[in-house]
Amino acid sequence: MHNQILEKNGFLNLPINPSLDLFEEINNLKKEKNAIILAHYYQEPDIQDIADYIGDSLGLAQKAENTSADIIVFAGVHFMAETAKILNPNKKVLLPDLNAGCSLSDSAPPALFNNFKLKHPDHTVISYINCSSGIKALSDIICTSSNADAIVNSLPKDEKIIFAPDKNLGAYLNKKTNRNMVLWNGACMVHEIFSLEKITKLKIRHPEAKFIAHPECEEPLLAIADYIGSTTALLKFTQQSTSKQFIVGTETGILHQMQKLNPDKTFIPAPPNNACACNNCPYMKLNTLEKLYTCMKYELPEIIMDENLLIAANKPITRMLEISKFYGL
Repeated sequence: MHNQILEKNGFLNLPINPSLDLFEEINNLKKEKNAIILAHYYQEPDIQDIADYIGDSLGLAQKAENTSADIIVFAGVHFMAETAKILNPNKKVLLPDLNAGCSLSDSAPPALFNNFKLKHPDHTVISYINCSSGIKALSDIICTSSNADAIVNSLPKDEKIIFAPDKNLGAYLNKKTNRNMVLWNGACMVHEIFSLEKITKLKIRHPEAKFIAHPECEEPLLAIADYIGSTTALLKFTQQSTSKQFIVGTETGILHQMQKLNPDKTFIPAPPNNACACNNCPYMKLNTLEKLYTCMKYELPEIIMDENLLIAANKPITRMLEISKFYGL
C-alpha cells in the first residue's frame, strides 16, 4: 500500500538525511541494482555529472536500445522515459518525477491528431520524438533533430508527408529539404520565447560571438543564426569553432556541458522576451538529485504502458533507428 500511495502521488518526495553523500549513494544503488542513468543535456548539472550517459534524444534512444542494465533510470521528461520503455518492454524504466512532461508533446493530443491524420489519408506521418506514445503509435517514422533531414530525405521527393508536432522544426526541414510537408501546429514553449530584439542587441554588444540555435526556434531567429543544429550538434560546434563567445539559443542546461568541454570560452544564454527564466524548461528542472536518489532506492515511479501501445509505438522508432544506422548517425 505504501508503494501504491507513493506512485499515485506522481513522484517520490520523501525526507532525505541531509548528511548523505547523494553521489556516493546513487553510485552504490547503480551497482547494487544493475541500473543505468540516462540524462538529457537539459538536466541540472548535478544530474548530468552523476549520469552514465548524457545526450540528446537520438543518442538517448540508441543508448536505451543497447543497454544491458536491468533498470533504466531516465533523467529527462516523460516522453523520453516512454521511449526507453518502448525499446525495452521487459526492463524496469524509472522517471524521477512523473510530472516532468513536455509542452511540445502536450501540443499534440492523440485524438485530435488522429482526426488531422484522417484528413490526409495518403500522407506518410513523420513525428518528432518529442511526442507522446499515442502520437508515436499513429506515426510511420519517428525522427529527432539530429536525424530529421536524413529521415525526410530517406523518402521519395514526391511522397506526401505530415510532420508533427513541431511546426518550427517542420518549417525548417521544409526549407532545408525542399519539401512541402503538412505541418501540425505545435511548438516548444522554451524555444518560442526567445526574443529576436534582445538577441540582436546581444549580437551588437558581442560582435565576435556566434549565435547558435536549435531548429525548434522560430524562423526569424533561425534567419540570424550563425549555426543551426540539435543539442549535440550545437555542443560539437562550440568545440570545433575557433570563436571564443557564443550566444546559445536553446535550453540553458546544455551550457553545463559546453563550459566543461570549453573552459576557455564564454557562453551567453539567449534571453527570453520577458523577465522570467523562460529559457529554462520547467519540466526538465523538476528532476533533482534528491528525487533521483529516492527514485532509485524505491524503484518508483515506474513507467507502465499498455502492451498494444508499446508494440504500435515501437515500429516507427525502430524504423528511425534503422535509417539512422544506414546513414551512420
